[in-house]
Amino acid sequence: MSIKVFLAGAGGVVGRRLLPLLLGRGYEVFGTTRSAERAAELGRDGAVPILLDVFDRAAVARAVAAARPEVVIHQLTDLSGGFAPDRVAETLARNSRLRRDGTRNLVDAARAAGVKRFVAQSIIWTYAAGPEPHGEDDPLDVGSTGQRAVTVDGVVALESAVLEASPPAGIVLRYGWLYGPGASEKPAGTPGVHVDAAAQAAALAVERGSAGVYNVADESSFARIEKAERELGWSPGFRRTASHDGN
Repeated sequence: MSIKVFLAGAGGVVGRRLLPLLLGRGYEVFGTTRSAERAAELGRDGAVPILLDVFDRAAVARAVAAARPEVVIHQLTDLSGGFAPDRVAETLARNSRLRRDGTRNLVDAARAAGVKRFVAQSIIWTYAAGPEPHGEDDPLDVGSTGQRAVTVDGVVALESAVLEASPPAGIVLRYGWLYGPGASEKPAGTPGVHVDAAAQAAALAVERGSAGVYNVADESSFARIEKAERELGWSPGFRRTASHDGN
């Protein structure tokens, strides 16, 4: 019997690259989106599409219970407001709310439905200043202020909800700034990760790795990535091709 995977954010930047990897491994994938048009595309791509607003707590609980997945993958973000100077504060606040409230709704639904593993997207550039490269046990920048504090607070809420659930076993993937198909250009000096490599980490985490945090980024002086390479079998150089989807 194939593993059932509930992919929240299947229509997003990582979700679009992740879906073929999951299907290629023989998983049955339930993919969520807020767009009816995208739901139709997900169905054509081989997923079971679910129209879902992650802030609707009751709807999330019903959707996860109906799918009965072994694994939930959280790839949701809300960056639709963009990063223009007059919009960035609103964008960061909306994304932080999703990380806080949306994640809590997903985690609670997963626990109620008996989900075994919960894999969630986080970000790598919220470490507090200190010796580099950063390892996964280094503290986050909880003393930050202004717009950075909004981002860090959302990350802390997301990671705490996922890691403290137990069950399900929580895996947090701290992605570098996404670049590649569908992603924006990486700011200079920011640790990055190609969207295909980010997707591969999530696909591998369905069955590999112990509960905890993993840095998922290109090799750099900023953060160590040996844990993801060792425990997940992950590679920062991974790029998706048709031949990779089943591996």
